[in-house]
Amino acid sequence: MNEYYVVGVDYGTDSVRSVLVSTKDGRELASSVFHYPRWKKGLYNNPSVNQFRQHPLDYLDGLQETIKSCLAAVVPEIAAQVVAISVDTTGSTPVAVNKAGTPLSLTADFAENPNAMFILWKDHTATREAKEINDHAATFDTDYLKYVGGVYSSEWFWSKILRTYRVDAAVREATYTWVEHCDWIPFVLTGGNDADAIKRSVCAAGHKGLWSEAFNGYPPSDFFESLDSLLTGQVERLGKDTYASNTAVGNLSQEWAANLGLSTNVVVGVGAFDCHMGAVGGQIEPYYLSKVMGTSTCDILVAPKPLDITVKGICGQVDGSVIPGMIGLEAGQSAFGDAYAWFKNILTWPLKNLFADDAQLLQDAEDKLLIKLSAQAAQVKPDITHPFSIDWLNGRRTPYANQNLKGAFFDVNISTDAVLLYRAVVESTCFGAKKIVECFVDQGIPVKGIIGLGGVARKSTFIMQMMADVLQMPIKIHSSEQTCALGAAMFAAVVAGVHPSVEDAMVAMGQGFDMIYEPNPETVKIYADRYAKYNKTAAHLEQNLYHV
Repeated sequence: MNEYYVVGVDYGTDSVRSVLVSTKDGRELASSVFHYPRWKKGLYNNPSVNQFRQHPLDYLDGLQETIKSCLAAVVPEIAAQVVAISVDTTGSTPVAVNKAGTPLSLTADFAENPNAMFILWKDHTATREAKEINDHAATFDTDYLKYVGGVYSSEWFWSKILRTYRVDAAVREATYTWVEHCDWIPFVLTGGNDADAIKRSVCAAGHKGLWSEAFNGYPPSDFFESLDSLLTGQVERLGKDTYASNTAVGNLSQEWAANLGLSTNVVVGVGAFDCHMGAVGGQIEPYYLSKVMGTSTCDILVAPKPLDITVKGICGQVDGSVIPGMIGLEAGQSAFGDAYAWFKNILTWPLKNLFADDAQLLQDAEDKLLIKLSAQAAQVKPDITHPFSIDWLNGRRTPYANQNLKGAFFDVNISTDAVLLYRAVVESTCFGAKKIVECFVDQGIPVKGIIGLGGVARKSTFIMQMMADVLQMPIKIHSSEQTCALGAAMFAAVVAGVHPSVEDAMVAMGQGFDMIYEPNPETVKIYADRYAKYNKTAAHLEQNLYHV
């Protein structure tokens, strides 16, 4: 078999990373990371109202920088053998575009307008619109929310569109259609200049946009127009066709081939969301829950067809959204790594604001605080009297999305220290993970095991051991540190025709697993008791304090 090479591009919340990979054995020849400069400065964001926007120039600059960096790290002969590029992105992260498919924020009139930029997955400004969509859907005989878990979220496509149209007439009038980030990048790479020609991924459309084969596409125009007349004509401009990620969008355009130093023979694949491609990179198996652990978690499970169960409370079940020919089911937590980062920021605030002149002290705190806290927390034996926390610091994604919820701490007293509070934060994220497993199992979807992916899974033995204890299940950790980018590379190998299927690409290019966490029988019982306490308190909060 000839050895060819592919590029997998993974757009995360804070940065984009590209990997140059061999299609023969998945060997990583080069990798590069680009941190979004505008995002790092906090431009266009307003956390106090949950507004999080990203400028398309961050995405384009990062795309060019990381791929060129990867190619510069290898000999020209290898670059000449690159046959395909595929990308994954966060989602739902849509942007308003004009008829040419250009984001409005790349035009002079909207260059600094946050409403004309990509609306990041974690933007929760559209909670009102999400509730209206849920209430509106209940008035129809056809259940248009059936395949997205029965609850529409403010993190998703239509909520964000409607909210933007209501608050910004200028953007509304200039918009031709809306495009997910994972669909826009392949469109750009192939020289797209007509929004009607965008190939939309079944992953994004099915999980976040209400598209389903059962509806012959999206819900009809009447569904959206009767919700709000501002949506008139929007669904028609999305088209009816969607594509799995084993499909080619086209070839690299002359402009981008020149930008990157590649050939126009390079094929560009249909994009998808990061967790879906990450599950493939992490060698997912049927009925194993693949947890991509980053700022949030995305939990992916694949089931062979036919699947006669419609799972409620999750983020959708879509044919071909992960592995073509299987049903992809998605769940997740709105805050995971973000919860730990929040706690670190709380503790480091005095240093940043009161000792700002000590650069080394600040750097040590940033780099080592959570590592040292984890080491201390791992020495503490859990006890029913310890403080506990509710993990809704960024709302709740699964089960049953509700972005109005907020986090909380309980059983805090004068003896509570930072270590116990940190344990409570970590434990709450593990309890949130257990709720997801139960959501599947209680509705007849078996969970045979857990696959841990991402930085937290590989770096924090404390968190992963606690999760195994809470879930009462073993967790196997994938060897790759870049499973999302690796998954994108696997799809690239398929669209280039090097491997006939995604399953074949996983076998040939998979890097395997290098560690496993087994539940500790000495702590399983106490975590079960604390989980019961968590459940009782969380139910009380949702019913009495945050009921909307």
